Amino acid sequence: MTLSFNSQLKVCLRIALGTSLAIILSVEVLLAFQSNPKRGPNIIIIYADDLGWTDLGVQGSDFYETPHLDELAVEGIRFINAYANSANCAPSRASLMTGLYPPRHGIYTVGNPARGRSQDRRLIPSENRTVLDPSLPNMPYTLRNLGYTTCIAGKWHLSEDPLPYGFDQNFGGTKWGHPKSYFSPYQNDYLKDGPEGEHLPMRLASEVSEWITEKKDSTFFVYLPFYSVHLPIQAREDLVEKYRQKAPGKFHHHIEYAAMVEAMDEAIGNVLKTLDELNLEQETLVIFTSDNGQHGRVSIARPLRGAKGMFYEGGIRVPLIVRWPGKIKQGSVNDELVIGTDIFPTILDIVEAEDEFSLDGVSLFPLLQGERWDSPRTLFWHFPAYLERYRQSRNMDDSHDSPHWRSTPCSVVRHGNWKLIEYFESGDLELFDLVSDIGEKNNLAGDYPEITKDLHSKLEVWRVQTHALVPTVLNPEFKD
Repeated sequence: MTLSFNSQLKVCLRIALGTSLAIILSVEVLLAFQSNPKRGPNIIIIYADDLGWTDLGVQGSDFYETPHLDELAVEGIRFINAYANSANCAPSRASLMTGLYPPRHGIYTVGNPARGRSQDRRLIPSENRTVLDPSLPNMPYTLRNLGYTTCIAGKWHLSEDPLPYGFDQNFGGTKWGHPKSYFSPYQNDYLKDGPEGEHLPMRLASEVSEWITEKKDSTFFVYLPFYSVHLPIQAREDLVEKYRQKAPGKFHHHIEYAAMVEAMDEAIGNVLKTLDELNLEQETLVIFTSDNGQHGRVSIARPLRGAKGMFYEGGIRVPLIVRWPGKIKQGSVNDELVIGTDIFPTILDIVEAEDEFSLDGVSLFPLLQGERWDSPRTLFWHFPAYLERYRQSRNMDDSHDSPHWRSTPCSVVRHGNWKLIEYFESGDLELFDLVSDIGEKNNLAGDYPEITKDLHSKLEVWRVQTHALVPTVLNPEFKD
């Protein structure tokens, strides 16, 4: 029989000091051991807001400049078939924190699920939660119980105060979906104002860098959900002037948005530099991704169709970069299907903690080590609500909007190369082969009835398993 660490300790102390004193000392040492558990990697999750799939240089932008994130990709692994948990902010963030699909936590959209004119809504949308249930398993609380020191800096958007969910420190996180100002004074009760004109992204990065420096001898978890690059577009003038002098790209040309993207990248560079200066780079897992696709009035994601608020690829496919020096092969590119719900179980796997919660995501740790899935992955989305369409913009191909909506109530499944969208108002189905038609131009539901039937069946079974709310009650104010 192999003795535990504490049992071996007691045996040695009994021999050396006698039973009574040994018991006292063994308890003291055990408590010290538990308060300083085996060191896992430090963890930093950087979560951009409304950053699209092609909004980084390494992801194909020929206008926006993101040298620090480009370098992060060179030093780690980049997933090119990575997805957000939803097409807008709050549900994606709730699923990131819990590892659960939206039907499990009930946050489907931001605020009112009945956005847009009532006369245009055929159905009464399903009930929507706006506060994350604190009794659900969540990432910061779990990591703190495992001995991590935790902090958040930026957009929380899941309750008034993030501290009850397992954070030790909060810099600027509140219920807001966007800042009142990107320049100080911020008018944020959870972030002291800086010098007038201070820019929010760098302020958040500075707070994180100072906090990491203070906590460098502990094992820490940082959640850095930038408010950037969500509207309002408020950019630093020095960067605006830089992009005024630059020729527009093929698809990207919004000067102020470009400046916002680069300002966030600079802030990320500040945090990465701090890790390097403290010799923590090798000991720190860094994950970067976005909560949904780009806002359609300021950027586009060609060749993808759609934007934030839509369940076409432009609304849900996002960048995902992971760096862990010595553990991940540098410069790797992975094309497996992954989603934001996978991040929590991945972290549990890495810190060697059991998943006791039956999470919907799966660990990406095997992929980080160069392995492949044994069989095609199946991913799901569910949106029993309405989002009104964008106002017309030169940056948005308005043919991607329906006459009134970015999204009507729908469910989506992706399995292998195929993607199926079911619309609850009409019962219509759209089937796309994303390998041959990444722009989702050709609905193949009528051409491949067996595949359509199989995917629709998967979707129906998943909705039953997750107790997904499906709107069925007709809206009496609807006018056809």
